[in-house]
Parts: sequence; structure tokens; C-alpha cells
Amino acid sequence: MTSTSPAADEWWRNAVIYQVYPRSFADGDGDGTGDLAGVRRHLPYLRDLGVDAVWFTPWYLSPLADGGYDVQDYRTIDPAFGTLEEAEALIAEARDLGIRTIVDVVPNHVSAEHEWFRAALAAGPGSPERERFWFRDGKGPGGDEMPTRWESSFQGTTWTRTTDPDGTPGQWYLHLFTPEQPDLNWSSPDVRREHEDVLRFWFDRGAAGIRIDSAALPVKDPALPEVPEGFGPGEHPHLDRDELHDVYRGWRAVADSYAEPRVLVGEIWLPDVQRFAMYLRPDEMHTAFNFDLMTRPWDAKELRAAISATLAAHAPVGAPATWVLSNHDITRPVTRYGREDSSFDFAAKRFGTPTDLALGERRARAAALLTAALPGSLYVYQGDELGLPEVEDLPRDAIQDPMHFRSGGVDPGRDGCRVPLPWTVGGDSHGFSPDGAAPPWLPQPEGWGRWSAEAEAADPASMLSLYRAALALRRSEPGLRSADLSWVELPGASEDVIAFSRGDVVSVTNLGAGPLPLPDDADLLLASAELDDGALPSDASAWYRTTT
Repeated sequence: MTSTSPAADEWWRNAVIYQVYPRSFADGDGDGTGDLAGVRRHLPYLRDLGVDAVWFTPWYLSPLADGGYDVQDYRTIDPAFGTLEEAEALIAEARDLGIRTIVDVVPNHVSAEHEWFRAALAAGPGSPERERFWFRDGKGPGGDEMPTRWESSFQGTTWTRTTDPDGTPGQWYLHLFTPEQPDLNWSSPDVRREHEDVLRFWFDRGAAGIRIDSAALPVKDPALPEVPEGFGPGEHPHLDRDELHDVYRGWRAVADSYAEPRVLVGEIWLPDVQRFAMYLRPDEMHTAFNFDLMTRPWDAKELRAAISATLAAHAPVGAPATWVLSNHDITRPVTRYGREDSSFDFAAKRFGTPTDLALGERRARAAALLTAALPGSLYVYQGDELGLPEVEDLPRDAIQDPMHFRSGGVDPGRDGCRVPLPWTVGGDSHGFSPDGAAPPWLPQPEGWGRWSAEAEAADPASMLSLYRAALALRRSEPGLRSADLSWVELPGASEDVIAFSRGDVVSVTNLGAGPLPLPDDADLLLASAELDDGALPSDASAWYRTTT
């Protein structure tokens, strides 16, 4: 699998992109919530880590019914995070350090507090204001039955009934997530025009790209049929509709209209790799999140299959692959890889699932090197470079994630990977907030400082030191900057070994039960664990260059 090295202006093809969840990164003003001032203070940390860009989850005005993904106003920074002027300064300061900024846009829905939705409720049935959303009369006597039986991405129903001014039950409105997130109707010219204007608003302020949330969901079948038991490509009533491609072609035209073209990154969960690749055609998105590898168990056959399928899917459209081990929704790798079932499935999340953190850390270190060696762009979720575990003992009354509540309390939700970062060994909040400040918005567990940036920066064997070394090599080694990958068969290696070369650099990951001898001529560049007489231990990765 070969191609030429990316052009200098196509930085995103081989970029390392760091995900910032602003509420939990760093608190600059002492109110217990992370903010833009905290991010600005730690920009040198991100530079030293070796990232090319930072992706911010929504920082806009929001009631925070879903962690900011219920956007009330795209042109206003939520006061909890700062101001628009601070966002502009952050974008400029980061760029001065060689770090680009990617912001989040959520086309499927807005907040129920958005001015459009408030106007729609006030305007009543049949109004132009309601045509921006999916308002429908109910079925059955008195319209008491929901228009469809579609299931929510957050479990439960997808329709909520309104109340008319006289107090009687009114129409229903669609929300694929929470009732506080009404779905937009992309048949409305207002919706298309507004989102293209939002792109321009942020591109004009220096944003280098847009990450598109739930990118396969916005367009619905206007007939609102039930989801059939079997359906062909493009036939699902609210997922991966063919009409979506016209939407993203319009967005690409906006992105390409700038002297320095902006980048579109889609969040696309689709099992059909051919349908997935359609979003990456040259006139649509530049890249899309690849979740296949992230959800697979720690198994060589499974991981190799995910790598092969991903590269094969991207090759026909000439788009780079993306690699990610977690994000603000996913159980952290150190915890996930220490479980008997190390795969990830939202439906399987439960309280009390046991894990071996020592095993999980070894595997997470190995996975970090494996993914960093693959061709394409690499995403790092904040705190994974510290090896943070999932916080699974949050007090029940501290949990805020709607996934927990909509499951009836069965699902622990996603807050365990959103606990505020530890920056220092000591201090009231381990450096997340100034000492004497309000408590962090989610409580940090006992001993959180052992994973702090301060502690790990001083430890050459830490996860942070491993990430810094890997990202430095990824940038300096010509082979790791190309799009080349060739599978390698090592002498004596079992099927539990994943090995490939990028130029003259070989990456090998040993998922077997015993140590794997490396070739005699291997010039070791980096390893996730100490070698034993030249052998790579189990659950470890190494990069080396052959000397012959």
C-alpha cells in the first residue's frame, strides 16, 4: 500500500490532533469548570507534546444538557468558558506555536433554547418557523401516539409532545438524542444557509477546520417511515441518507473558498465501508473518524483486520485514514484494555465491570505506539497521553451525563472519561484550578496526582514520556510521514504479532503470550516496554530500523 508523501499544504493528512474537552482540561478563573484561559495557559504543553492541531468539543453558548452538544448560539462562547475575543486570541496564539484549531459543529440538532426553536414553539403548527424542525401531529385518538417508534441514540423515545398556549397537548417534535436537542430539518433552505454561514464565521476567525458531529444523521426521509428490519444502502429513514452528500458538497465549497483551504472532519459511524468512503470523495470531507480499530478487542487478528479494512476503504477515494483509541464518549484505553472483554460497545457499559489496570496500561502503551505508526492522522484524547484510567467510582449524585439517566441508571454514562485533568502532584485539584478555587465540576479520585503532567514529565518511563518520544519520531522519520505501509513477516512470529514497515521503520506489536525476539540487525528507536535480552515482551510494541 503506497502513495506519495503529502504536500506541505495538506497538513491534515499526517497530523496529530489533540482533543480538548474544555470543561475538563484546565480551569483558569477558579470556578471549577475548565475554560479557554486554562487552555491558553497550557498551550506550551501541547506544543511540547508534539501535536499539529487541537480539536475543541463545543465551546458555544449552551444549557449543557448534553455537555455542550446542545448548542444555543454558534456565534457566542459560553460564559463558563470565556468570550469570543478569548477564542480568537487562543486560535492565534496556538497558530503562533504551530498548532491549528478545529472547532465542532453539530448539524443534526440545536438546543431547545436556540432562538429558532423558541420561535417555532411560539409560532404554532404549519408555520415557517416549525419547518426548520420536525414537528408532526401524533397518531391515534387525540394524537396521543408518537409519529414513529424510532429509538434514541441515548436510549428511549425520540419524540416529545408540546403543549399549546391553552394548555392542551400539541404537536410532537423529533429528537434523536435528548428532548433538549430538537432535530433540524435539512430540507429547509434556512437550515442549510445558516450552517454555511456558521462555517464562514469560524473560518474567518482563523479556525483551520470543522469537526462534524454525528455527520451521518442530519437528513431524514420526509415520509418518516418506521425503520425496516432489512434495508438497502441509503434506505434507512434517518441514517446515511443519500441527500447528505449534497449538504457536504456545499460545505466543501465553503472550505475550499479560502486561500488556505479549511478541513472538514466527519464523525461517521457506519459498518458499510463503501458507504463510509463515499463521504470522503474529493468534493466532500477531507477525513472522517475511523472507529473500527477503537471498538475492537485486544486481539491481533481483530486489529489487523481493522487496519486492513480501513486502509482499503480509504484508498479508492485518496483520503487519509484516521486512528483514535478513545474520545470524550469512550471508556479510556487503560481501563478498557484491562477487561476480559476489551472491545467497546455503548450498549454493554455497566457499573462494576472488573478491570486489571496494570494489564490495561501495558496494552494502552502498546496501542499508542501501534496507532502512532499507522499512515494517516492520529487523534489523542486529552489525558490518554497521561494514561488516565476511567473513573468508575463517581458518586451517583455527581453524574451529569444524560446517557446515565435515560438508561434508568443502568448505564454509568460517559462522565468517567471526562473527569478534570491532573496537572500537578499536589494542590486542591491537582492544578486543574487555582488552589482555593471552587471544587472541579466532576470530583477527582483519590491519588489522581500520580497521573499528573508534573509527575510524568519527570519520569522517563511514564506514558507522557512515551507519547512525547513517539510523536517526535513520527515527525522526524521520513517513513512515518509518508502514506506507505507494507506488512512484515518476522521469523518465528506467531499470528498474535502485528508487524509492518513505513519506509525503513518497522513497527511490531506483540499480542502473544510470550516474548518475541527482534531481528539481530534491529536498531531500536522506541519501545513501550523494556526488552528482555532483545525480545519484545507480551502486550508491547516497538519501532526499529534495520541496519542491513
